[in-house]
Amino acid sequence: MTEYKPEAKAAALPVRRRRLGDTAKTLLFLAVFTALFCMFSIPMGLANALNTIMNTAYRLLIDTTLYIMALAVIAGALSALLTEYGVVELLNKILSPLMKPLYGMPGASALGIVTTYLSDNPAILTLAGDRKFRQYFKAYQIPALTNLGTAFGMGLIVTTFMLSLNVPNVGLAVLCGNLGTVAGSIVSTRLMLLHTAKEYGKTAHADMTDAEDEAASSAEPKAKGFVRVLNALMSGGKNGVDMGLGIIPGVLVICTLVMMLTKGPADGGVYTGKAFEGIALLPWLAGKIDFILAPLFGFSSAEAIAVPVTALGSAGAALGVVPALLKEGLIRGNDIAVFTAMCMCWSGYLSTHVSMMDVLSCNKMTGKAILSHTVGGLFAGVFAHWIFMAAQLLK
Repeated sequence: MTEYKPEAKAAALPVRRRRLGDTAKTLLFLAVFTALFCMFSIPMGLANALNTIMNTAYRLLIDTTLYIMALAVIAGALSALLTEYGVVELLNKILSPLMKPLYGMPGASALGIVTTYLSDNPAILTLAGDRKFRQYFKAYQIPALTNLGTAFGMGLIVTTFMLSLNVPNVGLAVLCGNLGTVAGSIVSTRLMLLHTAKEYGKTAHADMTDAEDEAASSAEPKAKGFVRVLNALMSGGKNGVDMGLGIIPGVLVICTLVMMLTKGPADGGVYTGKAFEGIALLPWLAGKIDFILAPLFGFSSAEAIAVPVTALGSAGAALGVVPALLKEGLIRGNDIAVFTAMCMCWSGYLSTHVSMMDVLSCNKMTGKAILSHTVGGLFAGVFAHWIFMAAQLLK
């Protein structure tokens, strides 16, 4: 029998020494976390702050995320039906001649716009991994697909949600918002191409995927008639459910934080621990730079800044902020135009750009992609505001 030697096991599993830098990061995190916690608990009271967090998250779950999920199911079913019967392919052919002069991208990239508009940012990654799709691209154009696709992510859901709001001229506002998204996407993609052209040059072709992509797979025969319609609707609806579930963490976590930074105490200036109370920090900061925000975006109130700020992390969470602002009469048609443009163009790019660039094996260009898209989103909001104001004057 082999004699057990404790020291041998210890040698096999070396203990990782904690470096000084790791300890400093931990201490920095604890300091920031404590400061953030005290920022809410001191003015609100510890019990009230905790109760507001839970109550706000619960109301967002019941009143907002389930509503967005319902829209996502309908939008998913519609997009699947359009794809099944070739409408997406037809749109691709129509939009292709516009891509080179506007975006500096091949015509095939129009399909990326359509697919992400009908679904979400990562949908373009499926196309980027297809060798038949990549053959139309140069190497420097592949990283820009992240900016192009993100600019239209969740477009159908954002548009449908905004159209469902009871706001005067909402149709015109949403149209101007979509036009703003197009303008912002052009700026973001073009800026990104300037950076990637310096890194990769303009002559090298995009690398192809493995030869296994060429292996022919036996496709199952498609259903016909009404059954085909039902299959498309059910499949698209299921994708909508998955998307609706996927936005719940972003809505509950990010939106709760932003709402507590946006809202103030209850009537009478007393904190009660109810949902949607907070310290009103964002409106205070927005008031300090209102001389910049007013001519750029034309927000109807300082609280409106919460929507584009939330869209940095999650478009779904940003949509969750809108109904509360609308209920209190803090937003109007111009705000809806700006919200549509910025929610769609940014669509949570801070939380998706890193992973998307990693999938495309372009990690070193992540910072450039984020910077380019930040500028593109701001331009989208400004463009939507001014085109909406021009449309109002022409009425």
